[in-house]
Formats: sequence, C-alpha cells, structure tokens
Amino acid sequence: MKTNNKLKIFNDPIYGFITIPNSDIFDLIEHKYFQRLRRISQMGLSYLVYPGAHHTRFHHAMGCMHLMQKAVNVLRFKGVVISEEEEKALYIAILLHDIGHGPFSHAMEHSIVNGISHEDISKHFMRKLNEEFNGSLTLAIKIFEGKHHRPFLCELISSQFDMDRADYLKRDSFYTGVAEGNINSERLITMLNVVDDRLVVEEKGIYSVEKFLVARRFMYWQVYLHKTGLVAEQLLVRVLKRAKELSNSGVQLKSSEALSYFLNNEITAENFTDDTLETFSRLDDSDIVWAMKQWQYHDDFILKNLCDMIINRDLLKIKLKNKPIKPSTLNMHIDDLIEKYNISRDDAKYFVFIDEISNQAYQSENQNIKILQKTGKVVDITKASDQFSIKALSKPVTKYYICYPK
Repeated sequence: MKTNNKLKIFNDPIYGFITIPNSDIFDLIEHKYFQRLRRISQMGLSYLVYPGAHHTRFHHAMGCMHLMQKAVNVLRFKGVVISEEEEKALYIAILLHDIGHGPFSHAMEHSIVNGISHEDISKHFMRKLNEEFNGSLTLAIKIFEGKHHRPFLCELISSQFDMDRADYLKRDSFYTGVAEGNINSERLITMLNVVDDRLVVEEKGIYSVEKFLVARRFMYWQVYLHKTGLVAEQLLVRVLKRAKELSNSGVQLKSSEALSYFLNNEITAENFTDDTLETFSRLDDSDIVWAMKQWQYHDDFILKNLCDMIINRDLLKIKLKNKPIKPSTLNMHIDDLIEKYNISRDDAKYFVFIDEISNQAYQSENQNIKILQKTGKVVDITKASDQFSIKALSKPVTKYYICYPK
C-alpha cells in the first residue's frame, strides 16, 4: 500500500500558502467528486465580460477552508470552546458546501434538473461520501444543514457573513480585476467572537463590516448581475432547455453520455438516486462547451443560433430599466423577429424575452450581523452603524430587462 504525505501545501494567489489540516481532509480533497470542482468555473460565463474570471469552484473551496482555519484559531484564542470533532466538521462542511454545483454553476438548475437545487445535490454528495468514509462526515452534515445545537458553527458556513462570502468576494474581485470587491477578510475574521453560541463581530470591526456589505453590493451590480453576463447565462439556460425539448421529441443530439442522460430523463428531487448522482458527478463545463460546439452546426434554427451566440460571443442586445418593460415593447421585438426569419411566435420567444433582477446586499430580517458593543450588549448592525448606507443596503433594488437580437 502506498503511503502519501497527506499534509500537503497549496499555493493560492490570494492567501499564499494553504495547509491541509489533517489526513482525512486530504483524502476528501483527493476524491473524484471533489476533484470535479477543478472543472467547474466559479463564475459561470462571466469570463465573457471579465477575461480573467476563469477560476474554479476548487479554488474557492480551498480558500474557504483556509479562512475557516483562521476563524477557528481566532475564536479559540478568545476563549470560545471548539472541540477537535467540531473543528474537523467545520473544515469538511465548508470544503464541500459547493460540491453540488453543476456546469457553469446556476444555469443547470433552471434547465435540465427540475426542482432540485445545488444545495440539495451537495447534501446527496455529502451523504454518499459519508458512507464511503465510514460515517466521519455525520457532524459536518449536521452543521451544513443548520441542525447543530451551537448555531455559530452553522453561521460560519452559511449566514450574512460566513467564510463562503469572505472568500468569494475577495477571490472574484481578484480574478475579475474589479477592485471595489476587495475586502480585508483577515481583518474581518480577527474581529469575530461568540456570545450565547451566536456569531458576533466586535464593535471595532464595524467599519470592516460596512465595507464588506458595500463591496458585496458593488460586486453584484458590476460582476454577478452584469448585463452581458446575464444575457450569456440566459442564453445557456435556453440552449439546455431547447436541447431537452428536441431530445424529448426524439431528435438525437451529439453529447457526452452524462449530458445525454439529463437531456433524455426528467430529473426531480423525488427520483434523484445514487445512480443519478454518479452520472451528475461526470458532468462539468467541458461537456456543455463540447456540446455547444457541435450544436452550432445543427439544423434546428433555435439551437444552432443560441449556441453560435455563446461560442462566438455574439450575444443578444440587453436593455436595463428601472420600471417593468411594457408588453407592447416586447411584442414589437417579437413581431420584428417573426417577420425577419419567418418563425413561429414560440420560437421567437427564445430570442426575445423580459425578466428582472434584484440585489439586496444585507437582509436584516434573517441571520442578521450582530455587533458586540464594548458594554457587552449585542445589537444588529443597522442599529450600531452610524451610516445611512447600511439601512439603504437592506432595501432590495429591482431592475427590469429586455433581451432581443441586435
């Protein structure tokens, strides 16, 4: 039997060296389910806007684990008791929090699987890995599902300020070159504390929290909800939807076995079995890109054109508005397209559509960020901050858009 040095070091462009805390974590990272994340881009098709945004979910998961190690050290230094089992479970939970993401992240959830989110698929992966690793992930799953009796452990994984957000804002800002998102995650983590088993931020860290929330808002408008990125993702959703429609009507499409399985079967939360999971684990970005490269020469007008737009970055035109788009505007563009290409109204709707986006940097009503004042009192950040902007960031901002051919 070969013996590995399992305490390896990763070189990360953001944090420098990342150490693997123990051999069990190393074995999880080595597993094919986790290695798949190297082939899933963190930001979907955003590289069509920001050419540097080619980093992967693997990068992000490793960064989150690194920040979690920092958080555990900080909290222990301040006298918070975290057992070795809890520590290990935190590392496993944060490492695997995104393992259920499909190719190009969110486009899959809206097209070829039905009513099952990436969080649900992450749980399926965790349960399967738990069987393989003799039950050693049980506590991690409990924390991931928010069922642990010490809520702060769950809050470190998923809350308004968790290790996931602390990493992706900084990482996405680095790879896109959008400096406004660059937060000081180390400083923020140094300010963490625990009161009554809830995560709090010490008062002197309040400005870092404000910057974190403002950075989140900037990143959403400038990067995650960037209009060109929106169009590209919408086109991808439509490519997969059209491919599924054609497959269901008996058209044979060239694609990998794994993608073929999802195109030809109706996958829901109810029939998502271990076999489905195994097939899902063989899907990554390259399946989709390869398929689109084939499909851009297909004789189906819709599929061919949609794929061509993404592959050659010749996307639809998009207009963002503060008010809902008038039906008359939508119909005008649909009629233009019908006339130009002599296609049906249903076909035209693949290329002309309206939707809306919403951005709320801080949700004060759920899992709010609590500030620990010098007096020992714990208050919500909206009360502790002297900035009007925090209250403003709590209000959702909605914008409406229409897409149509140039």
